Amino acid sequence: MSEERFGEFVLVRRHERGHVAELVLDRPKAMNAVSTEMARSIAGACAALGEDRDVRAVVLTSSHERAFCVGADLKERNSFSDADLVRQRPVARAAYTGVLQLPVPAIAAVHGFALGGGCELALSCDVIVADRTAVMGLPEVSVGVIPGGGGTQLLPRRVGSARAAELIFTARRVEAGEAREIGLVDELVEEGRDREAALAMAARIAGNSPVGLRAAKRALRLGHGLDLPAGLEVEDAAWRSVAFSGDRAEGVAAFNEKRRPEWPGE
Repeated sequence: MSEERFGEFVLVRRHERGHVAELVLDRPKAMNAVSTEMARSIAGACAALGEDRDVRAVVLTSSHERAFCVGADLKERNSFSDADLVRQRPVARAAYTGVLQLPVPAIAAVHGFALGGGCELALSCDVIVADRTAVMGLPEVSVGVIPGGGGTQLLPRRVGSARAAELIFTARRVEAGEAREIGLVDELVEEGRDREAALAMAARIAGNSPVGLRAAKRALRLGHGLDLPAGLEVEDAAWRSVAFSGDRAEGVAAFNEKRRPEWPGE
């Protein structure tokens, strides 16, 4: 396993086998509250991972035992002038869009508190795995703002518009069991097993064609919200991008030869 640090608060682990990368939120003294510096590091790490053709899946994890991420650093925000807040906004936004725009499948491994921006980082992933200690929510209206890291758009896509409205307007916290019931969490595991389960899922994903994975994610993301004919055109374009690839040729050959494919990744 190799490690690369992005600033003081973000660590990327590249696992030697399986083409899986871990993006670790590593500001334990602040329960991973996202400061300007940390936001910049998240965006930088995501950009590097997106360009790394060896990476086929990303797992977003936390180094803190009791929290995934408690959201924006409100202590830092308290010192901001209006001008500071305006300048910081693109930096903060780039962290969330960086995760959202990862070209490979992304899995959030959530335990403890995932609130505000922490919940939005999880929502920006394709799959959310949580253990039974997870507590999620978007409390922004209780401090005079709104979810600004994609929450108002991503939450209704997971749980429906009425449920998302209730959760955002009340600012209430959702514990793990309810989160699984309403679709906010995709897989619920025993306490302490979120990272293990997410990495296992990522390893299974990463065994598949890297070309196929990127194209499938692109089709899923671009097609969401379109009417069916438009969505099928998005799918067709993605299919055409892989149909004549080396991965497709290798996949078919491996199937017929009853062996594991050796993906060329092109």
